[in-house]
Amino acid sequence: MRKNKYYYKNQYPLVWQKDDFFIKIYSSTPNVATGILLTTKNSTFVIDPGDGILRDLNKDVGTKTIMKISDIFISHGHHDHIGGIWSLLTYLSVLRRKEPLKIYYPKGCIEIESIYKAFTDVYSKELSYKISLIKIDNQKPFVRKSIRIKPFKVNHREPTDDGSSSIAVPSLGYKFFYNNKSICYGGDTAYCDNLLQNAKNSDLAIIEAGAETEESSDLHMTISQAMQIGKLAKKYFLVHLPE
Repeated sequence: MRKNKYYYKNQYPLVWQKDDFFIKIYSSTPNVATGILLTTKNSTFVIDPGDGILRDLNKDVGTKTIMKISDIFISHGHHDHIGGIWSLLTYLSVLRRKEPLKIYYPKGCIEIESIYKAFTDVYSKELSYKISLIKIDNQKPFVRKSIRIKPFKVNHREPTDDGSSSIAVPSLGYKFFYNNKSICYGGDTAYCDNLLQNAKNSDLAIIEAGAETEESSDLHMTISQAMQIGKLAKKYFLVHLPE
């Protein structure tokens, strides 16, 4: 019978590795920041560059690895998932990066489009590298740097201004496949079949559990809901728990 382990909050960073397939979650706190690094011997990705991602990367892996980042994956546009992207993009330009950078994001995520426009407007005369925004509006897998990436829609919502109901947020999870291993990252989401199917049989599932009560589980998952999905994977981390 296989062992299935999970971890609660206050244990960051969370690290998982199989051979050269490596992922490190520096933080994942609601309304504060999420920041994730994923690497193989041939690839360096950042997932959800929340506030502090440049500081964490610089302290942990240093400039050489930061300059190798080729792809950034955005799950959705809330500030705690993209708040550090401006400083990261600026740092790459200050160091005179030459290689292009790709940023993947869900269709309808106006936040990342606005940041991109403002950033390129400000630095148009001195930007040393090309940034490509890649809008994802389907669940078709693609390959980058020997990793197959399968985006999938999830069910994240946010309250309306008057708090009387909730509205959908353009949001994605991502499943990363490499050398017969897989990592499923659900981003922020309420319980949904898409996440369940993609977490199933993954070597690692990263599952948010941001709902403090059942009443708020249309926005995020409760711990019990997150564990139910996480147990479908060989190992899972519970992240984004309320403080």
